[in-house]
Amino acid sequence: MDRLKAVEVFITIVESGSLSGAADKLDMSRAMVTRYLSEMEQWAGVRLLNRTTRRLSLTSAGEGVYQQSLQLNAISQTVPVQQEHDNQALSGLVRISCSQSIAQSALSMAMTEFMQQYPNMAIDMQISNKSVNLIEERIDLAIRITNQLEPSLIAKPLSTCYSVICASPRFLEGKKHPTKPEDLALLDCLTYNFFGRSLWVFEKEGEQHTVLVDGRLSANESVFIAEATLNGAGVSMQPYYSVAKYLDSGELIQLLPDYTPMPLGIYAVYASRQKMPTSLRAVIDYLANWFTTSPHWLSLMQQGQR
Repeated sequence: MDRLKAVEVFITIVESGSLSGAADKLDMSRAMVTRYLSEMEQWAGVRLLNRTTRRLSLTSAGEGVYQQSLQLNAISQTVPVQQEHDNQALSGLVRISCSQSIAQSALSMAMTEFMQQYPNMAIDMQISNKSVNLIEERIDLAIRITNQLEPSLIAKPLSTCYSVICASPRFLEGKKHPTKPEDLALLDCLTYNFFGRSLWVFEKEGEQHTVLVDGRLSANESVFIAEATLNGAGVSMQPYYSVAKYLDSGELIQLLPDYTPMPLGIYAVYASRQKMPTSLRAVIDYLANWFTTSPHWLSLMQQGQR
């Protein structure tokens, strides 16, 4: 492993006081931080940290290694590094995996704007709802919407996915509108078939509510479920960004507006920071900025939080 990187990780662990804190600061998986620490202790031949359930502290040997690490890190910082390419000069291909919904609602716009700024860059979008293996599928970057991240991968937070419960006026005709989550159990709900029966989780005034929903139609793709909802097949939980225009037009009606479905994180996921191509770093940095500054996306976020 890269010893200079291990030194940086070790210093960050000491300064952060925890492995998870160092992982967050370094934009690195906790498993990788643990591995670097293990390598440092193997090279030093001694235990460097005392570990308790609450905190980490340096051993006496670790204190000496820490001081040496600070000196080594200071020296490494004085070595000049190659300057990043400017927008016009940067070239390369970046393969991105994402779901159809986020591709359609956000990345189609974000990547178009990216290529306008980087005229020599190429983007290959792989649209799939499957959580692909980045290494095996030769994917540089995955955009994932989840609250369950893989510990072996690095995930950079980009934004939040807010959801809405909705149905078409045709489906709701003659039916009593639900007033609480439990009422959804009596309605035909459209679910994702890789979940089986779906447990929908809501929050209201700090209290969590859950309901197990089911229906006759399921699918593995949210855009299909959105279209089926528009056609009157049932009630569905949809990303707000996917159905905002239909809610505005009245083609869909929001149900249970006082209950907030559990938000999900939107992350840029990649395998390693080591020797990262400048082209990939440019895409990650661009997306991190786009999701926080794009008027299109910010408008959806503001409406979705209501």
